[in-house]
Amino acid sequence: MAMKTIARNLLAVVAGVIGGSVVNMLLVNAGPHVVPLPEGADVSTMEGLRESMKLFTPANFLFPFLGDALGTLAGAFLVAKLAASRHLLLALGLGAFFLLGGIAAASMLGGPIWFIVADLVLAYIPMGYLGARLAGRTRSKPA
Repeated sequence: MAMKTIARNLLAVVAGVIGGSVVNMLLVNAGPHVVPLPEGADVSTMEGLRESMKLFTPANFLFPFLGDALGTLAGAFLVAKLAASRHLLLALGLGAFFLLGGIAAASMLGGPIWFIVADLVLAYIPMGYLGARLAGRTRSKPA
């Protein structure tokens, strides 16, 4: 694999991580403005968020899920569009990277099991594949 290809693929992954993270944070931060937090919920600290989870309704989990799923989708799309080769592999790798973040968040914050399962199963690897597919890059050409 040529050094130029490696550099372009690396930059595509960095762009995907940054772009996906921005989309995720925009949606997560917009959530409480669309679906108000329950009375008594304090999400200003990790401890407060962890304790407030028991007050959340299913609607309060909509934007965190959308942030995870659409952030991964956007990041994978960027990776697949920008990479020089191995488009699908890199998009799925980005999904796996964000999946690790989702696992870490679930272990630190907890939450209802239905949300954790739905988030970890649906928001990362499938969105990585869909991002590559939407970019028209599901066949990885070898380097």
